[in-house]
Amino acid sequence: MAFHSPVYHVISVPIEQIEPNTYNPNSVAPPELKLLYESIKEDGYTMPIVCYLDKSRNVYIIVDGFHRYRVMLEHKDIYDREMGMLPVSVIDKPLDCRMASTIRHNRARGSHNVDLMSNIIRELHELGRSDAWISRHLGMDRDEILRLKQITGLTALFQDVDFGQAWKPIEDDLEEE
Repeated sequence: MAFHSPVYHVISVPIEQIEPNTYNPNSVAPPELKLLYESIKEDGYTMPIVCYLDKSRNVYIIVDGFHRYRVMLEHKDIYDREMGMLPVSVIDKPLDCRMASTIRHNRARGSHNVDLMSNIIRELHELGRSDAWISRHLGMDRDEILRLKQITGLTALFQDVDFGQAWKPIEDDLEEE
């Protein structure tokens, strides 16, 4: 029999029937978790969470996707919109293999290349997007945007920025004696 990837059999599962695993070392910082919420709010769930079905308890145990699960738990608007259902892709593997899958999923996400991110900021700026728009839609703070703009070295990215004066020269009024 040919291998058939689990993603071709995504099912809707009530969130109350899903629980986190006890071994995931991954954590997401608050800004990225907020960005994940915004992503799910704007785009919906575009990726299923990966679970193992514990048939003895009729519970789905998360292998990958804990933070997508957490977004629904913590945000009533998402829970209501999705009617409390999460898209789930089921894998049937023993615990050791599930643990390895969790780590592979976490590590396979990679990280952002600074030069490529700088180019994206430049392109968004050229398309007329403000720093505020970039901050809101990409989940970046203004300092991060500034650092990425500096990497490109393009003065055009700073043309609409009002710079304050860090110092003003003090003029000594020396009275002639």
